Amino acid sequence: MSIYKQTCTNLLDLSVPQISSWLSSFDSVISDCDGVLWIYGKALNGAADVMNQLKAQGKNIYFCTNNSTKTRAELLTKGLELGFQITEEGIISTAHATAAYLKQRNFDKRVFVIGTEGITQELDFVGIRHTKAGPDYMQGTLGEFMAQHLKLDTDIGAVVVGFDEHFSFPKMTKAASYLSDPNCLFIATNTDERFPMPNLVVPGSGSFVRAIETCAERAPIVIGKPNPAICESLIKQKKINPSRTLMIGDRANTDILLGYNCGFQTLLVGSGIHQLSDVAQWKKSSNPEDKKLIPDVYLPSLGELLPALVESQSGGSY
Repeated sequence: MSIYKQTCTNLLDLSVPQISSWLSSFDSVISDCDGVLWIYGKALNGAADVMNQLKAQGKNIYFCTNNSTKTRAELLTKGLELGFQITEEGIISTAHATAAYLKQRNFDKRVFVIGTEGITQELDFVGIRHTKAGPDYMQGTLGEFMAQHLKLDTDIGAVVVGFDEHFSFPKMTKAASYLSDPNCLFIATNTDERFPMPNLVVPGSGSFVRAIETCAERAPIVIGKPNPAICESLIKQKKINPSRTLMIGDRANTDILLGYNCGFQTLLVGSGIHQLSDVAQWKKSSNPEDKKLIPDVYLPSLGELLPALVESQSGGSY
């Protein structure tokens, strides 16, 4: 267990020996992607150098993203282009995990997908039938839509909801209608409320999931962070030791909470959603659920760890 457990200690305030001791306390690193390693198509300054340096020091490196818009192969290509030394086996994505969840349960019906081709391609890889990703426009008035255009399939056995820039009233109506059957599975790739973007709010998958949840009057099975199921195989196969695993994230209610739920050490970076001001509020809160969001350690951005990493290896000071 980390000596900094849920203290939100700023790593930049530590000495080289303290940094070295902290680095030696974990063997594996699981990092969120958006807001930690990159924002859209641009790597955050120094992030690749830090992750590659950790790998060079013998750490097991995993990228864990709630982004369901890309397959593992696409995420691998993106990571390599941005300078990260990763493998496809080291990528944990909700699109891949969703397909695996259904495959493991011998799912043999068709999936109604609210999402992108990241989900449908992963379903294709495991031989699960599905509806197409893309627009489903509202046609005519509500009355015309209901009477003339609304057609429900009879072979849908699951509704999967992820990020969908074409989210629409017809999709919402169909999803809730399918889910009126209690045997139809309701699966959310993740419940992230929004994407980390400067000066702009971009709705995340959670916004669509909550809309369907409200309409269907059902709660979904959540595949992604903070559900520990997304890391279950790594733990069961003993690829990682939870107490010697570091979870890095920018969003406390997914990344840091996943770390709490799995017994990982946690590092919050301030380059995305949550900041020190949020942590200060959670520390004051009387709600025990808020306490779970407090990280062990903190950095303004992941790249700021690089000088300390290098100096800790050489035994110098910074």
